[in-house]
Amino acid sequence: MNTPDGLRAILEDPAGAVIGLDFDGTLSPIVPDPASARIHPDGPAVLARLGGLVGAIAVITGRPAATAVEYGSLAGVPGLVVLGHYGLERWEAGTLTAPPVHPGLARVRAELSRLVSTVDGASVEDKERAVAVHTRRAADPQATLEALREPVAKLAAEAGLTVEPGKFVLELRPSGMDKGVALSAFLRERAARSVLFAGDDLGDLAAFAAVRASGLPGVTVFSGSAEISVEADIVVDGPAGVMELLGSIADAIERQTAGG
Repeated sequence: MNTPDGLRAILEDPAGAVIGLDFDGTLSPIVPDPASARIHPDGPAVLARLGGLVGAIAVITGRPAATAVEYGSLAGVPGLVVLGHYGLERWEAGTLTAPPVHPGLARVRAELSRLVSTVDGASVEDKERAVAVHTRRAADPQATLEALREPVAKLAAEAGLTVEPGKFVLELRPSGMDKGVALSAFLRERAARSVLFAGDDLGDLAAFAAVRASGLPGVTVFSGSAEISVEADIVVDGPAGVMELLGSIADAIERQTAGG
């Protein structure tokens, strides 16, 4: 594999690098029950190594930030920032900051429960500042998702929320923030000189676009899935492939430092 220019920039100047990572499907394997998701077994050690070598690691996820920290065993990763709810929440050094909960979510919770109760295999996940409808457990997940798309979109619009589609999921959340906006702001905050972002789902495409629009040497990494296909500089085989890539980056930086 040819080394992308962005990856070379990260290796040559790791202190200026920001490593951005999605959680589900990238750090953690996708599982039928979102509450059972946990980081790949190699994840905590790999991220702890890498966090001590690069400028910053940012986990940007649709989950609540504190949940990602817990499910990822991330509290000990040096320099880690978790931007939860697509950037609405921020966890850093054990401190969580977040805006008030959107008032439309109370209505959405009540009405979604009634709607989904009539659909076999569909379930609701309450994320505190967002609500997600999952169809992965349905006999035909995609058909079930399509059947729910219109009523879910109507409910979201009435409640002043937006719908974020993903792999067998429709998430209702406040508008105005996405992973691209969150990543762009973080790059400016850290005065980044290079950037890598790894993701696996439709919600990560905004972050891929932000890498390309940043003007920085950058690399996009797709944590491969048969369910969607996107353009990326590097494609890896799910969370195991992400861990292998991040570990190889840490190895290369350590070799350069030792030889330097």
